[in-house]
Amino acid sequence: MTALRDAAMTSKAWPFEEARRLLKRYEKKAPEKGYVLFETGYGPSGLPHIGTFGEVARTTMIRRAFEVISDIPTRLICFSDDMDGMRKVPENVPNQALLKANIQKPLTAVPDPFGEYPSFGDHNNAMLRRFLDTFGFEYEFYSATEYYKSGQFDAVLRLACERYDAIMAVMLKSLREERQQTYSCFLPIHPETGRVLYVPMKEVNAKDGTITFDDEDGREWTLPVTGGQVKLQWKPDFGARWAALDVDFEMYGKDHSTNTPIYDGICEILGGKKPEHFTYELFLDENGEKISKSKGNGLTIDEWLTYASTESLSYFMFQKPKTAKRLWWDVIPKAVDEYHQQLRAYPGQTLEQQLANPVWHIHGGNPPASDMVVPFSMLLNLASVAGAKDAAGLWGFINRYAPEASPAANPQLDQAAGFAVRYFADFVAPKRVFRAPSEQERAAMQDLVSRLQAWDGGLDAEALQSLVFAVGKEHGFENLREWFKGLYEVLLGASEGPRFGGFIALYGVAETVALIEKGLAGALAA
Repeated sequence: MTALRDAAMTSKAWPFEEARRLLKRYEKKAPEKGYVLFETGYGPSGLPHIGTFGEVARTTMIRRAFEVISDIPTRLICFSDDMDGMRKVPENVPNQALLKANIQKPLTAVPDPFGEYPSFGDHNNAMLRRFLDTFGFEYEFYSATEYYKSGQFDAVLRLACERYDAIMAVMLKSLREERQQTYSCFLPIHPETGRVLYVPMKEVNAKDGTITFDDEDGREWTLPVTGGQVKLQWKPDFGARWAALDVDFEMYGKDHSTNTPIYDGICEILGGKKPEHFTYELFLDENGEKISKSKGNGLTIDEWLTYASTESLSYFMFQKPKTAKRLWWDVIPKAVDEYHQQLRAYPGQTLEQQLANPVWHIHGGNPPASDMVVPFSMLLNLASVAGAKDAAGLWGFINRYAPEASPAANPQLDQAAGFAVRYFADFVAPKRVFRAPSEQERAAMQDLVSRLQAWDGGLDAEALQSLVFAVGKEHGFENLREWFKGLYEVLLGASEGPRFGGFIALYGVAETVALIEKGLAGALAA
């Protein structure tokens, strides 16, 4: 453990760098509450999305890194802001009229349009918890509605009354003049309509802990700020939650970064110590535009998991969190293969190298062995020529290449084979464009057919690669990339492809000969 801790204290992997920064928070004195608290926030106005996964996965990585370098216990809470008013009706849910009739009510007071839970907020919270449980995250779930109504936020709300002017001074600096006239950090819940009201305060009574305001019809009301009758605006709520729960660490996207001084300032006004922050860059779609839940222009969790494992998504999230990343369909195969490359490298690495390896962080220091004897990219190419409808359709080829492999002994490979067939059918097949070979390519491919027909070297991928390489060289391809590109475009309908020797070894020599002959005859292009 000492060697591990020593190595972790100098590791340049970003989770360890963040963990060490967090440890400095308590270098003089351990936390009075007895643990370090990590938090992730979630707005349940819609279903969980890929950013939610990223926040919890990355926070968990930092938490595990912290547990290596410190003996202070840790907790991770996932906090749902389910008392927020529903400002607009999501387009991707049923019973739109029902939701429209409950606009501006807290999400936990809006009927569930799916008819499965007590409220829309409860429905989305259940989806969030199911989602987190699917990935095996270790967390505690907190509901804003429960916290406000049970009185667990009462102390910080009373303090917000006492320090209302200081909070407003922080907030008003960030608002346009027009918004300043009507802004209040308190949002009363209307006693009759149940709607969250965005109205100015006529009086904030610190002694009684009450607010007085006029509703939209001009009627005056006085409500206690406690007991769930009033909530805080989202920016003050952020800081107040940090103060109330004594949060030590929270990460959020770059779009929140300009609000950090507001969150921190309000936390400190309310007697808290601002937490350590980690701001990550946002995800981009295929056009380089920011991914938006409302636009639906990015991949969802379910979409990724239709074509690849959870670990591949965790690998994608680990990579360069401070750099904006394009999140589109074509990143999935690369993430799968790189994840398994790192798994294979791990056992032979030094301790320092292992701590920098993404799989240490994905698996909390205990990564499994990889059983992927065939890369995902090669499985895609195999699916391209095999006409397989499911994983079983690929196993005949896989077993000839790797006789010792089986679905039972190689569950990762079996799962990946199923994903590859699905990914090929949905994304590769519709875009394939075959062409006829040039005269130079035709002569080289005919030569390759002759040599393969005479081949007696078995399924040695490297030897077959050397054979294909030699054919290209002898037929005058100055840039051998052009030779391989020709093979891919004529035989696979794509400009890029696998190491061709490995492809022959997997697909079979006789099968490859038949495929080339089809390409030469124009059958594939037709």
